[in-house]
Amino acid sequence: MTLRPLAFLATIGLAGAAQAHDYGSGDLTVLHPFAIETAERATTGAGYFAIRNDGDAADALIAVEADFPKVALHEAVETDGMMTMQPLERIEIAPGETVTLAPGRGGHVMFMGLENPFEVDGRFAATLVFETAGPVEVEFVVEPRPEAGTPREGMDHGDMDHEAMGHGAMNEGEMDHGDMDHGAMIEGDDAPAAAQ
Repeated sequence: MTLRPLAFLATIGLAGAAQAHDYGSGDLTVLHPFAIETAERATTGAGYFAIRNDGDAADALIAVEADFPKVALHEAVETDGMMTMQPLERIEIAPGETVTLAPGRGGHVMFMGLENPFEVDGRFAATLVFETAGPVEVEFVVEPRPEAGTPREGMDHGDMDHEAMGHGAMNEGEMDHGDMDHGAMIEGDDAPAAAQ
């Protein structure tokens, strides 16, 4: 399964967005990797970013590596009115396109087995592995959770305890989060300001 590029990028109203940071390799630019703060006892967090391809050939993100027990690319998919999680094997970036992984948009990186919560302004290193461009070292910056009352859609894994739910032992393709609180994400049109 591949994630399709989005036609537009909008701003995200978070204080941490001012900490824009980009990383490049060849024709690819990784724009503003960030994660959202998690609850104190959360064992799973989600990461987001945009990838711009200024070259003439397609490339694909095929893995993300970081110092957590498990890291995976996931996509939230709605089927028959129910949101489910599906693993993403690759994210294609066509020439001249920008692909955005942002809260409420489906694609994200799952960091599983957190020993400590993601706290605002916290930072952690990760490596994005591209099929052609190879590894790109980045730093994720933790940004505040949106204020209550903000219209939201999609799913937020920050308050979910995936370990307690048995995700460590199950096939990611079978994960179904339809019973979770899907109102804990920011508006689907929001993306990091740095990705504009």
